[in-house]
Amino acid sequence: MKRVHVAAAVIRGTDGKILIARRADSQHQGGLWEFPGGKVEAGESVEMALGRELQEELGITVESARPLIKVQHDYPDKQVLLDVWEVSSFTGQPHGAEGQPLAWVTQRELADYEFPAANEPIVAAARLPDQYLITPDGLETPELLRGLKKAVADGIKLVQLRAPNGYDPKYRDLAVDATGLCAGKAQLMLKGPLEWLGDFPSAGWHLTAAQLRKYAAKGRPLSKDRWLAASCHNAEELALAEQMDVDFVTLSPVLPTQTHLEAQPLGWEQVQQLIAGFSKPIFLLGGLGPDDRQQAWAIGAQGVAGIRAFWPQV
Repeated sequence: MKRVHVAAAVIRGTDGKILIARRADSQHQGGLWEFPGGKVEAGESVEMALGRELQEELGITVESARPLIKVQHDYPDKQVLLDVWEVSSFTGQPHGAEGQPLAWVTQRELADYEFPAANEPIVAAARLPDQYLITPDGLETPELLRGLKKAVADGIKLVQLRAPNGYDPKYRDLAVDATGLCAGKAQLMLKGPLEWLGDFPSAGWHLTAAQLRKYAAKGRPLSKDRWLAASCHNAEELALAEQMDVDFVTLSPVLPTQTHLEAQPLGWEQVQQLIAGFSKPIFLLGGLGPDDRQQAWAIGAQGVAGIRAFWPQV
C-alpha cells in the first residue's frame, strides 16, 4: 500500500489561536476535526502543496511557514505521511471555501476536539512551545525558586524540575513550591517514582530512560489529560517511548556537554535519522541553546531543551 503524502498546516492567528476544520461526513475519517491541508501532488514540494491547498481550501496566501512535525500513521485502510508546517503569517481572510466548518481555538481547547488518530502528535506539537527549560543542579532552594520565577516571567512555558540526586523528600517540597510558581503560566514536568503521580495532579511527568525500560510494556501510566515525556538517547528508547504512548521526548546528547562529558554525542546527522523514524514531538538536548532552534526545526524537531543556555541570570 502506497503511503499518501499529505501537507498540513498548524495556522496561528495573531492572537495565538489555531485554525482547525471539520472533515465532511463523506470523507475518510469524516466528521472529525483536522488541520487544513491536502495531498502533495507529483512534482510538488511540500511548501508548494501547502500553499496551493490553503489557497483552495481557505482562500489564504501563506507568507511565513516552517516545518513542525512529520507523522507516519497506518490506518487499516490507508497509510499516511503527514508533513506538518506551522504557518505564522498569511494574507486573506480564512473561510471554508469548500463549505467546511472552521474554528479558531486556543492551544488548551485543541484537546477538547476529536481528531483522527494520526493527528494526535500534531495536537501535542501545536500545544507545546519550542523551548524546554531543565532546572540546574546544585542550587539552594531559594536561588532555584528565584530563577524559576524569573524564567516563567520571561516567557518560558515548559519546565522540568530536575532531580539528579534521587527522589528525596526535599524534592517533593520543592515540587510543591514549583507547582505554585508555574500555575497558570507554564507547564511543570516532574520526575520521580510513579507512586507520586497522584500527589501532583497538575504536573506532567518526565520519565528517565531507566523508567522507560522498566515500565514501557505496561503502557501509559497516566491519563491523556496530563503530559507524559521521556528521556531518550537512541532508537531503542524512542521505540519504547512510542510503545508507552508518551506525548513528547528529549533526545540527547546532540553535541558534547559539560554535564555529561562521558556521553558520546549523537551529532546532527544521526539525530535527523532518529527523528525521521519517530512520529512524536522531540526536543533536542545537549550543548544547544535558543539559537539552535532553526536548525532543530529544519530537521523535524519540536525545538530545543537545555539547562545553562535557558537559565536566567538572577
